[in-house]
Amino acid sequence: MMATTHVFVGVALAAAVTAFAPELALVAVGAAILGGAFPDFDLYAGHRKTLHFPVYYSICALASVSLVLLTPTTVTVAAAVFFLAAALHSAMDALGGGLELKPWEGTSEEAVYSHYHERWVRPRRWVRYDGAPEDLLLASTLSVPGLLVFDGRVRDVLLVFLAVSIGYTLARKPMVRIAEFVIDRLPETVHAYVPVRFLPVEEGTLEGQSE
Repeated sequence: MMATTHVFVGVALAAAVTAFAPELALVAVGAAILGGAFPDFDLYAGHRKTLHFPVYYSICALASVSLVLLTPTTVTVAAAVFFLAAALHSAMDALGGGLELKPWEGTSEEAVYSHYHERWVRPRRWVRYDGAPEDLLLASTLSVPGLLVFDGRVRDVLLVFLAVSIGYTLARKPMVRIAEFVIDRLPETVHAYVPVRFLPVEEGTLEGQSE
């Protein structure tokens, strides 16, 4: 799924927090955006493995929420929202497509890596690939709570994220064709620095994606 889809999930959580603690609105939104996007910071370094922890983020989220119930402070609320958003991001990736250059072809059985189980979780493909029309529909739906609850600059940021989602959906497949065109013309010595999923099949095998 798109990074913005995950961000909107986090912001929906922040909207719920705001209903109970409006004074923590900005803190909750900031933690939600960071937590929703954070796992994808591994995009070019072991994507969906290096910073994706579906089990461990969930444990941290449970501990953080418990701490909020005992000691509701700015820090504990921010931590709870961050870990909840990151956990949902990591878990939701299993509902999308596989980890390959063209996930709409359904050739990869690697959706997200579970460090706890020491294996890849297979893709369910409820959302066929990041940037699919159904992904945009999901992102748009999830943006509603945030757009209704927040105003001012926060609402403006959410509208920018929604515009980015639309643009990414339109450009998703053309971007792959451009990437293939560029990579085909790169010297082979450079391929070692290119993420495996962008390489030709003979170089970037599905097995290689697990490494």
